[in-house]
Amino acid sequence: MMSTARKAPRILARSAQAAIAAATVADAFRAAAVRDHYLQHTEASLNKSGFISMIFLYLMTLAIVLFLVWLDRSRRNAQELSPRAPVPSRGLMIGAWFMPVVNFFMPRQHVLDIGRASSASWEQKRDTTLVNVWWVAWITHAVVRTVGGWVAPGAMAFLVAAEALMIAAAVLLGLVIERITALQSAALGATVPVAPLAQA
Repeated sequence: MMSTARKAPRILARSAQAAIAAATVADAFRAAAVRDHYLQHTEASLNKSGFISMIFLYLMTLAIVLFLVWLDRSRRNAQELSPRAPVPSRGLMIGAWFMPVVNFFMPRQHVLDIGRASSASWEQKRDTTLVNVWWVAWITHAVVRTVGGWVAPGAMAFLVAAEALMIAAAVLLGLVIERITALQSAALGATVPVAPLAQA
C-alpha cells in the first residue's frame, strides 16, 4: 500500500488571506466610527460604532480561526517534511497566541520553525526578515492602539498610526502565508510516495 503525501493547504491559505483582508478593512471603519462617537456622543454615532464593531468582531474571529487552522495544517506538513525539526505541538502552537507575555514572542518563533521545516528552499535572510517585519508591525500596532486608548482616546495621530500598522501587518501576514504555502506545495509535490517495508 502506498503512502499519500499531504497537500499544501492552498484553499485554507486563500481563505485566511481573504478573511484577514476583510477584518483589516472592517477595523479601519470601526476605528473611524469609534472616533466619531468619541467626538459627537450621539445615539446615532453610538449605534453606528456598535454595529461596525460587531461586524469587525465577527470578521476578526473568522480570520483568527482560519489562520490558526492554516497554521496547524502547515505545522503537520512541516513535521512530515522534516521529522526531526523543532516544530511545536498543536496545543503549544495555539495556546501561545493566548498566553500573556508569551504571546509577544512565542508565536513568531513557531511560524519561523514551521517555515524552516517546510523546505530547504527557506531563505534564512529574506524569509526570516519577512516574518520578523510582520511580527514587529503586529506588536507595534497592538502597543500603539493600547497606549492611544490610555493617553489620548480618539486622537487622530494614534488612530492613523494604529491603522497603518494594522494594514501593514495584514499585508505582511498574507505574504508569510503565501510563502510557507508555496514552499510546502513545492516540497510536497516533489515527495515520492514510498511503499512501507513488509512486516517480518
